[in-house]
Amino acid sequence: MKRVLILGGGFGGIATARRLKQRLDEKDEVILVDRRDYFMVGFRKTWALTGQSTLEAGQRALDSLTSLGIRVMRDTVTRIDPAARTAWMGDQRISADALVIALGAELAPENIPGFQEYAYNVYDPQDIRRAAQALHEFRGGKLLIGVFGVPYKCPPAPYEMALLIRESLQARGNKAEIQVFTPQPVSMPLLGQTGCDIIESRLSDNGITFLPNRKASAVELAEVIFPNERRQFDLLFGVPPHRPPAVVRESGLVGDTGWVSVNSRTLETPFPGVYAIGDIVQIAMGNGKPLPKAGVFAEAMGETVAERIAATFAGQEPEAAFQGEGGCYLEVGNGQAMMVRGHFLAVPEPEIELTEASTENLAEKRAFEDHRLQAWFGA
Repeated sequence: MKRVLILGGGFGGIATARRLKQRLDEKDEVILVDRRDYFMVGFRKTWALTGQSTLEAGQRALDSLTSLGIRVMRDTVTRIDPAARTAWMGDQRISADALVIALGAELAPENIPGFQEYAYNVYDPQDIRRAAQALHEFRGGKLLIGVFGVPYKCPPAPYEMALLIRESLQARGNKAEIQVFTPQPVSMPLLGQTGCDIIESRLSDNGITFLPNRKASAVELAEVIFPNERRQFDLLFGVPPHRPPAVVRESGLVGDTGWVSVNSRTLETPFPGVYAIGDIVQIAMGNGKPLPKAGVFAEAMGETVAERIAATFAGQEPEAAFQGEGGCYLEVGNGQAMMVRGHFLAVPEPEIELTEASTENLAEKRAFEDHRLQAWFGA
């Protein structure tokens, strides 16, 4: 009997576990560990923030995966020894024939002085209800939406949030001033100047001020502090800095980039039988920029790793490779969405496009969530 231990129950972890149960001998053990008891597609946070839906409507219990023969453990991973393919959950120690680390990116609002006191963390599901209530009670003034560090998950999300908040406020007759800032020189560098011009023009057309090259150092009462200026706000929604979880940073897996380095095609770490997938890894595209952190990539990575593990267990040469194809949706209001999509690992340059806004793209975004919830968890 073989055992695979998967740390993390997001897109990557679930995709790995499900594919393994399809490919391995039924006697082989697949263990999935996550501190949460549910799965949720990340973009639902914006819907909950703007009152379009709720977080709970998109949540599904991880325990339901046990019907597939997956052993689900709700626990916190406290230590990882990649050389021994072993992890600890408190005093419980589990070793495996293959170890898959899919613990995602950790939010670090404490890295920005004042963030936790004065900003709403719109990337934390636990803070969304509080942020949604603040938005509901907001009667006008300056609303600031800020990216406080890069890289961050789902690059289009802050701009989507700004556009959907604008639409929500307009429906209430609220003419609040909305500004979006980022430390990057353009909205989404991976798109190139032409794509960024389209997004930034869309913001401008909706009366939203875009502020590039703004690396915030602190937040004070009603002000965000930058090296050469201060920006006042009445309401601040922030995307905090991201980093690998402490248990990953302490495992010896984190490289010079600050993230876990892997083979870009096989997702192998330097330790035999140990793979890392999803938001904890940093993979360079052909132009040197990092591959975006997105659920669709984590899912594809998980399926690739599962195929490679299954082939190895069967004594075969693994052939599955991560292709880096996929994309993210960007809702723009009025029942429409754009899509950032392409072949992100193409060489010598990634082949990425920003599609035109359409109702079909928004329907596809909703179907993306529906399909995974149905296929992975059933009715």
